[in-house]
Order: sequence, then C-alpha cells, then structure tokens
Amino acid sequence: MKSNRRNFIHTLGLGAAGVGMGSVVPFTANAHDFGKEKEDEQILFVGDNIAVANTNYGKVRGYILRGINTFLGIPYGADTGGANRFMPPQKPQPWTDVKPTVWWGNSAPQIMERRYADQYSSFVDHWNYDDVSEDCLRVNVWTPAIDNKKRPVIVWLHGGGFVNGNGIEQDGYSGENISRLGDVVYCSLNHRLGTLGFTNLAGVGGEKFAASGNVGMLDIVAALEWVKDNIANFGGDANNVTIIGQSGGGAKVTTLMAMPSAKGLFHKAVALSGTSLAGVPKEYSEKLGAAVLKEAGLGPNEIDKLQQIPWRQYIDIANKAVAAVADEAKRMNLQRGGYAPVADGKFLSDKPFFSETNHFSSDIPLIISTTFNEMSPSRTNASLEKVSLDEVKEKIKPRFGEKSGEITDAYAKVFPNKKPIEIWSMIMSNRKNAIAAADAKTKQKAPVYVAWFGWQPPLFDGRMRAFHCDDICFWFYNTDLMLTHTGGGARPRRLSEKMAKSFLNFARTGNPNGGGLPNWAPYTTANGETMILDDIPMMKNDPDRDARKAIV
Repeated sequence: MKSNRRNFIHTLGLGAAGVGMGSVVPFTANAHDFGKEKEDEQILFVGDNIAVANTNYGKVRGYILRGINTFLGIPYGADTGGANRFMPPQKPQPWTDVKPTVWWGNSAPQIMERRYADQYSSFVDHWNYDDVSEDCLRVNVWTPAIDNKKRPVIVWLHGGGFVNGNGIEQDGYSGENISRLGDVVYCSLNHRLGTLGFTNLAGVGGEKFAASGNVGMLDIVAALEWVKDNIANFGGDANNVTIIGQSGGGAKVTTLMAMPSAKGLFHKAVALSGTSLAGVPKEYSEKLGAAVLKEAGLGPNEIDKLQQIPWRQYIDIANKAVAAVADEAKRMNLQRGGYAPVADGKFLSDKPFFSETNHFSSDIPLIISTTFNEMSPSRTNASLEKVSLDEVKEKIKPRFGEKSGEITDAYAKVFPNKKPIEIWSMIMSNRKNAIAAADAKTKQKAPVYVAWFGWQPPLFDGRMRAFHCDDICFWFYNTDLMLTHTGGGARPRRLSEKMAKSFLNFARTGNPNGGGLPNWAPYTTANGETMILDDIPMMKNDPDRDARKAIV
C-alpha cells in the first residue's frame, strides 16, 4: 500500500501550521505554552540514549519532541494473520535489542482504494494512512517524562465505525499537546476492524472460533492490558485510566463497558458522537458467518482455509455475504447488517448495556457528547443554503417517511432562529441515541455528563457548522494543529482550553468541573442537563427535548 509520507512531516511539527512563520512552536497548539524563550532552541531530540523505556517484551526507543517523549508503533500483540486470524490476540514476541518506535504501526486491514478520491474530505480531515497489514496491533504513547510520577492515562479509540480508521487517522488525534497541558500519559492504538475483527464463525466452527465475532474488541482489551502492565514504565498510573473515543470509537467505549474481560482496565469513559447499547444479535452474526463460508465455496470442515485467503480477497468475500443475508437483517429490524461486536453472552454482554446496577460499569463515570451538525448537507454545495422547510420535509423522507413533516415542524418550532438548512442538519444529527445512552447510564451509580458541541468554524463560507469530528481537536488542545477543522487562532483555542482542562479534570477525578466551563451538573432524565459547547459555553436543560419527541 502507498505510504503517506506527510505523516512524518506533521509528527515533527513542520506541517499544518506552516514552516518559517516565526512561531515558537509552528505545529503545536498554543505555542506560548512551551515558552517563548525557547524560540531558537532545538526541539527534536533522537539518539541511542534518548527516550528509552522498558516494556514486558523488551526496551523501546522513541524521541523527544518539544519536551514530550513520543513512542510510535509499540507492539502490544502478535501478527493477527494466518493461524491467528479470527483468534483472540496473542502476546507479542519478546525482543532483545532496543526496538525503534519512531514511526506509526500498520493500519488494520481495510479497503484503501480511492481513500483520497474526495478532494474536500481529504482536505478537511487530512487523512493519515500508511501501510496496511494484519500485523497491526500497535500502541502509541506520549508522555512528559520516563519516571515514577504515576500520571493519569488517556487511551484514545479511533472512529471509522468498526470498519475503518487508525490511531492517528487525523492530525487532531495527536497526544503531544494534551500530554503537556495536563501532565498526563496519552495512548492511541490500532486494532482489527470489520470483517477480520468481527466475523462470527462460532456457529460453523465451534469452540475453536468462539471469540471470532469479537476479536477486534478483544484487541482493545489486550491493549488496555498492555497499559496495565507497562504504563508505569512511561510515567503513567495504571489505576487511573480514561478511555475516550469518537463516532465508532464512542461505540467502542460503551461496548468495552459491557465486556467482562475489560473489568478493572479503565476507570472513566468518554463517548463522542457515538454510543451503543447492544451488540449485534448472535443469531444474525452466526448466519452471516455461515454465509461467509458459503460465499468462499468452503464446507464446514474447511473453515481453516479462511485463514489463508489474502486479507483483501477475504474482505470482498465477507462483504458479499452481507448482501446474502440482507433479508435476515431486515427481519430482525437491524439498522444495518454487517460486522460489529457480537452480543454472544460470553465476550460481550447479551443484555442491554448499563441495565445492571451491580455491573462493573456502574462505577465508571461517563461523558457523552455529540455535535449539533454531525452531518452538514451544504458544506460543499452552496445551493442547499437556500433550501425551504417544505423541501427539507421531502429531503428527510427516505429516513423518516410520513413523520417527516411533523419532525421538521417540531425542530423549526424549538429552534426558530435556525435556517431550514440547519434544521435539516440537526434532524439528521439528532441526539436520540445519545440521550437513550445517557438515560440508561443514569440507572447506575456513577454519574453521566452530557454535552452538545455547537461551535462553528469560519470555513467553507460558514457551511461546515459543528460537524462530525470537529470537536475532537478541542478536547485534545489541538485546534491550532487541526487547522482544516478550526481555522486556527485565538477563537477556537479559547474554547479548546476550557474543554481540554475540563476533560483533564474528568480524567483525574471523574468530575469535569473546575476546567473553565460553567458548573457542569450530572445528567438526569428529568432535567436533561446538557453543557452547550460554543464560544460562550452554557448549561441548558434538555434544549431539544420537544423536537426529539417527534422522532419515534
């Protein structure tokens, strides 16, 4: 696969913010935080005895950039190809020499063709992809020091549904700035995805393949086990770990909270623009697994041959199987068929998530946040700015059918100052699933905090709005790094500082208050307490409740 070399340019801080601009730290958000007196000093250090740390499998050597020790692509598991395909993750092979960890690990197998075909998407999200292979179980670590300080640990779970993505897919995923700002250890990781992470072959393959429908999530558990066993060597506290994910990564967060093997491996959780309250039904997943075998032209006694098919060919076979069982997905009222964690009752709970008051997830505080405009129809089509409310009602019919008129009128009534194009966006980006997750979580002991991100970047003539992914760089203090999401400068940085510091307080204590946002009350079903994240953040009680009521 083609390597995206710009990734390294951004790593060294010579990319998005420009070179030779006279800035102290041209690539880091908030250069002033690193000290203007360092303007002409060396900022990158790499060498035989620089940034060396121990792991249970051998020593690793990274580099120091602007005072932050950085380790990229540390193995936390063995190659998942061949006989390890569909199997739970295995431990990595130990090494004797000091392993260089200065470059990202492979992305998990996924369809890469035409990944950069959409010019605007590539520009806005600034995708970072490199080599792709089944040897993809890698973790990245940013830390202020290799010492015994026991800093809070943050573990980032990337988006892309359960099918695409990697741990540094966007520049805004970088851990350097949040590590420096909060004196924390930040990790991101790659794990198996899609057909290779979630094909349930237990129905046709028996006990040997019992875990196959959940190995992608078991990879994440293995990464968290690596953190538990090794993060003290990087100055982190294994007893204070916060998981945070966005979109599909948010669903990974809530899924981990329903996995018995994840108990004790993390202590706080944050789900951004994505939650899940149940796994894929076991019955459907087993029928899909049987369809995969049939599509491959193999019999029940030849299932091992699926482990030898080249991964790209296997993805095509498995995706064809989804179409073969499409009627089964409709019969079970699944929103979409395909590959995602399986509610098998063993590796993942077969009960609704958060439904048990004595479950380990009951003790884990949770933040749930979404954006006003998860999808923005007019971003690259200015003509849609002039759409009328009647046209909106027609536009949303494929999703909402005969309820479209009632829903549109309800949102227009609750948000009278919004243009029809914004009403359209907010309906398609509605908070129904996020609020359902928050309501479920309130039945447990630990609090849930709810936020709604409404900050709009001054890009594409103001048509981007508060879009899906825009908030990530704010939580991680990366608004001057993810320029194509924010425009950069003081305005987004002011909100980012408040959000990042509140998130850091949550990572330390389980309570986000004290970071600069208004007092953030825990969510209750009765009041719907919601933190509105914008230039002027404010708390509101369930601001879209009457509009959401129209959505069945």
